[in-house]
Amino acid sequence: MNVLKSLAIISVLGIFFIPRYSESAISCSVVIQDLQPCVSYLTSGSGNPPETCCDGVKSLAAATTTSADKKAACQCIKSVANSVTVKPELARALASNCGASLPVDASPTVDCTTVG
Repeated sequence: MNVLKSLAIISVLGIFFIPRYSESAISCSVVIQDLQPCVSYLTSGSGNPPETCCDGVKSLAAATTTSADKKAACQCIKSVANSVTVKPELARALASNCGASLPVDASPTVDCTTVG
C-alpha cells in the first residue's frame, strides 16, 4: 500500500514539473490591433508618434518574447506594410521614437528570416 501511495504522489508531482513547450506564435490580429493607432502617423505623420500609437508599440514589444512570436509579428507587419504606403523614415524609427524595442521595423522590405 505504501508503494502505491508513493507512486501516486510521484505521478501527481510529475505533472506539475513537466516543462511546458508552446511554440504558438502571436496572431496577426493582435499585431494589427496593437499597431492600428500608428497607421495614420506612419502614412502621413511627422514628428513624434501619438501616445496611443506608442502604447500599441509597447504592448506589441511586450508580447513578442519568443522567436516564433517575433517571426510571426514580422510577417504580419511586412504584409500590412505592403498594402499601405508608409514613410520609410517613420517606420524605421517608430519603436525607438516610442521608447520600445521591436524585433522589426514597419517596412515592406524587412527580411523576416533574420528575425528571432
